[in-house]
Amino acid sequence: MTTEPPVIEISNLHKAYGSLEVIKGVTITARRGDVVSLIGSSGSGKSTILRCANLLEDSQQGDILFKGEPVRWTGSGLNRRPADPAQVLRIRTNLAMVFQQFNLWAHLTILQNVMEAPVTVLRRPRAEVEKSARAYLEKVGIGDKCDAYPAQLSGGQQQRAAIARALAMEPEALLFDEPTSALDPELEQEVIRVIKDLAAEGRTMMIVTHDMKMARDVSDHVVFLHQGLIEEQGDPETLFGAPRSERLRQFLSSTMAD
Repeated sequence: MTTEPPVIEISNLHKAYGSLEVIKGVTITARRGDVVSLIGSSGSGKSTILRCANLLEDSQQGDILFKGEPVRWTGSGLNRRPADPAQVLRIRTNLAMVFQQFNLWAHLTILQNVMEAPVTVLRRPRAEVEKSARAYLEKVGIGDKCDAYPAQLSGGQQQRAAIARALAMEPEALLFDEPTSALDPELEQEVIRVIKDLAAEGRTMMIVTHDMKMARDVSDHVVFLHQGLIEEQGDPETLFGAPRSERLRQFLSSTMAD
């Protein structure tokens, strides 16, 4: 049994927008090498949890720990904020996020997009970063697109560039927020293949997804959220094969039929 602390530990998380509480006490853990998928209907809180884990959103209650180190807070309730900007930067750097809409810089080539953060944020030598950036672009299958601009790539290629950009930060974990939902089915499969390869490598990942087949295929643990709470969680075989809650059965029957 490993004594290493989890890479990501979210404990009793609460998040509200004004008087609207959207996360109502959620606990999720991702150990090294775990692939944890968050599933549920729109508005169930999946993406909000991911953004809170990466400190892109402030939560009002609960603990967030990165490799056993708790985020330090100041204030309380709706006025609670992270107390240490240097800690926030370090955690965000180690939890690289891949968004639904790619978020590539249109004025930079694909290679420059991948190199930008390691050079400017991590202050790594440009020549070293370029070598690793080219290798990551090869890894995701678009090594021939280094000199292209985002507008010259398909949506699937842009998302794979965004994954290469996340990998170039050499993060402890990857956070995927609906990485395939903006893509048509054919391009979606390109991205899913890359995510499956990353899972097979034993990378730590937390994935918000609408794709139940991908969640079933790549996950070690699946969390089903409903109205800001964990309705059910477990290994994919049990959760998809023998769901206990009626709400999850309804959800799966509607999504798997799509």
